[in-house]
Amino acid sequence: MTDLLTPIWHPSSPPPVLAPRAWEDLLGQAKRARLLPRLALHLAELDGMAGVPEQPRQHLQGALHIVERQRHEVLAELGHIERALKAVGSPIILLKGAAYLYAGLSAARGRVFSDIDLLVPGASLDRAENALFAAGWISSERDRYNQHYYRQWMHEIPPVTHIQRGSVIDLHHTIAPPTSRFKLDAATLFERARPVGNSGFHVLAPHDMVLHSALHLYQEGEFDHGLRDLLDLQALLTQFDASEVDFWPGLFIRAQELGLGEPLSHVLAQLQRLFALRVPADCSQALKAIRPPGPSHWAIEALLQQVLRPLHPSCEHLASRMARGLLYVRSHAIRMPLRLLLPHLLRKAYLRRFPSSLP
Repeated sequence: MTDLLTPIWHPSSPPPVLAPRAWEDLLGQAKRARLLPRLALHLAELDGMAGVPEQPRQHLQGALHIVERQRHEVLAELGHIERALKAVGSPIILLKGAAYLYAGLSAARGRVFSDIDLLVPGASLDRAENALFAAGWISSERDRYNQHYYRQWMHEIPPVTHIQRGSVIDLHHTIAPPTSRFKLDAATLFERARPVGNSGFHVLAPHDMVLHSALHLYQEGEFDHGLRDLLDLQALLTQFDASEVDFWPGLFIRAQELGLGEPLSHVLAQLQRLFALRVPADCSQALKAIRPPGPSHWAIEALLQQVLRPLHPSCEHLASRMARGLLYVRSHAIRMPLRLLLPHLLRKAYLRRFPSSLP
């Protein structure tokens, strides 16, 4: 059982030379990690497509056609969203993939989309939700408990889906739940947000964009596409290092201001381990300063090493499955105190055993 996908992005790795069965496993791993189009682009940059057998090459080229079509669809959908939210009268910040695409960032290259993430001020949340509803986006969440759970404890409302086009929007009012260990005042994000051209959209400032991506990977427990999120971060850090003055020192300062040194420390460690990310030597003390103290830091590092791989049978084993379970529980513990978390998890476990037995 071998992770064939991750090592391909190490800067010293040559284009892969694989047996037919190994190519099948590699493409399966890339698909599960939502990295098939990005793999095709990466191999093309390495001049490695010529060495790919015909059938795998057709799959890779097909993935590029699909992601290009999706890119146009997402841009068109953002036009619909912009018009729908124009009357809200407050800044609308694009998050994650939508932000990378709309701002023309390299992290958008070959990226597969499942939804569009938006951030609005908490005071504008109701107006934004009503505007989306009037334009055809509705919530498919009918469970009263789940609706209450999202609106009372989470940093977003339940996802809304367009009744005709099927596009899904996650509407946020901050980037971490109010009960989270990493809660922060979203107003500080809006203060630094940058407009995108003459559109009605903004994106997070570069430091905040990196920190949000790090927090999302570390807090959400969604490690089925953790490798993709790491590659997003690698692309963001590389681009901002080249385009922003004193980017790295400012990143560590901002992480401490927002209380996000812990997630940043962990994702940087994984980027250094997997992709040989270089942090400037003069920032070594700042990097040490954000590292959490105590043995728990090393325990989390070890668990992350097990889960930051494709969720595919060819590279899964008992240790990675156990690590996923532990980090999943931990992600809930980060987001909610025990007095709220335990009843929530017990209810979920009960419903898995007895579906539709609770209102």
